Amino acid sequence: MDLLLVYEQYLKTEKKASANTISSYMRDVQQFAAGMAKLRIPLTEVIHADVERYCDSLVNMGKSAATVTRAMASIKSFYTCLQKTGYAGGNPARSVATAKVERKLPQILSGKEVELFLAQPSSADIKGVRDRAMLELLYATGIRVSELISLELDDVNLDGGFLRCSAKGKERVIPLYPAAVQALRNYIRKVRPQLIEDNNQRVLFVNMTGEPMSRQGFWKLVKYYQEKAGITTEITPHTLRHSFAAHLLENGADLHSIQEMLGHADISSTQIYSQLVNQKIKNVYNRAHPRA
Repeated sequence: MDLLLVYEQYLKTEKKASANTISSYMRDVQQFAAGMAKLRIPLTEVIHADVERYCDSLVNMGKSAATVTRAMASIKSFYTCLQKTGYAGGNPARSVATAKVERKLPQILSGKEVELFLAQPSSADIKGVRDRAMLELLYATGIRVSELISLELDDVNLDGGFLRCSAKGKERVIPLYPAAVQALRNYIRKVRPQLIEDNNQRVLFVNMTGEPMSRQGFWKLVKYYQEKAGITTEITPHTLRHSFAAHLLENGADLHSIQEMLGHADISSTQIYSQLVNQKIKNVYNRAHPRA
């Protein structure tokens, strides 16, 4: 039995992990399996000391604390799967200690930078209309890029001003502000019909050849508009998600509502935005208070 295939199926069916998560976890576990193979240690016979030595080897190779921690999380998850499926009696990675990782606060845009960034796509051409709709939607809802490019026409309700987003077997409903609704309406009514060749195509956002938009394609357009706007803050597709959450919190939204809209399973993932907002307030205080 190929235990890596067992694990991959476990991530897909039981954990309902995203394609990116599966790719990352599988890469970590494949590297671990290769390391154990060199030592001629079957994966079902790995013990705690073997995992500790592997962890130390990653550190000695100069891997960052974050990389090592992620690798250990992947290996722990792998053995959790093997336990549940009866291929292992225990989890040799459970108590392996890794270096503490300082959790960096996410990078966000200021309100003015968001306005400047969203103003870059031109309404005079079909690509600009499509790009404006994608960027407005991302900032309006805070959804992940993987969720954005997976949206279908039926997921958007323009009359109601909301969209439905499904991830990991759960559906959430997120409101849309009027500018996002208008940008979407322009794209869906005027531009999308010009791009698609197959009327059965249900994916909402397509590239210029009518195929579903890819993550790489969206990343490129984000970088293009950052350069066009002359914004020095590094912008990635996830920056708008972080900015969405932080700006809502700054303007009085409660953490649980933001958690629901972001689709976080654990409130602790959302609380980092409180730290970010508190740090911003502290920075303003230190700059502005006469005795600071």
